[in-house]
Amino acid sequence: MAQPRPLSPHLQVYRPQLTSVMSIMHRMSGAVLATGSLLLAIWLMVLAMGAEFFEPLNEALKHPVGQLVLFGYSLALVYHGLNGIRHLAWDLRIGLEIKQVYQTGYLVLVSTFLITAALWFLV
Repeated sequence: MAQPRPLSPHLQVYRPQLTSVMSIMHRMSGAVLATGSLLLAIWLMVLAMGAEFFEPLNEALKHPVGQLVLFGYSLALVYHGLNGIRHLAWDLRIGLEIKQVYQTGYLVLVSTFLITAALWFLV
């Protein structure tokens, strides 16, 4: 009888690292942006249809749930953009050492929250 081969370690074995969490967040923010872009296209179509169609949608966006959706979209937009710049730097072979990867990772996270907060306070 053949001995069973060992299974590969699963996600439960590994401790989450900044690099893996940011990679997952980058993919999730891309999905949020794709969905949000569809909502943005709908918003633009309703805007073109006139005030009687636009006003109910505008009121829905003023609701706390609507504000949360807009905040999530803006947070995803800023994060995905900043992390995309980080990935472009990697494509140019800049910042590939592990210390730099973690430094730029924390920089992206902090900058994301600061820029998003600044956008919301200014608007």
